Amino acid sequence: MGDPELSVLEEQERRLVFERFDNNTAWELGTLMVGAARERGLPVVVSIERNGQRLFHAALPGTAADNDAWVERKVRVVRRYGRSSYQVGCHFRAEGGTFEEKSRLDPNEYAAHGGAFPLTIRGVGVVGSITVSGLPQAEDHAFVVEQIERFLTDQP
Repeated sequence: MGDPELSVLEEQERRLVFERFDNNTAWELGTLMVGAARERGLPVVVSIERNGQRLFHAALPGTAADNDAWVERKVRVVRRYGRSSYQVGCHFRAEGGTFEEKSRLDPNEYAAHGGAFPLTIRGVGVVGSITVSGLPQAEDHAFVVEQIERFLTDQP
């Protein structure tokens, strides 16, 4: 799967906004994501953080400590840019370079690879991230988006 159009990624971020997000919301979303990953047999880590506090973290069979390191590196990209880690990487590629070459950030600390999505609250802005690691980057991103869409659709 090639890089999706930046406009699609921007539209996802505009659309996938929460009205509220507390510790219970993190648990509900996290368990929904873990359930979907288990049903598909996906070897992923699911992590949700708000304002620097990890509210949810689960490592499914087939993952390793390396996945946790990828989560942290992708989350730092969301914190710094306020955009999904995938969109940031795609943006740099669209500009004719790579994130690693052009950002001037330590690649041991930052990874603009798909899987970390901004946790945005309407009227507030980006307050955290919802992250998956374990699949190819486009699939990590697509899974996060799919699960946030599913969660928001089911909300009253």
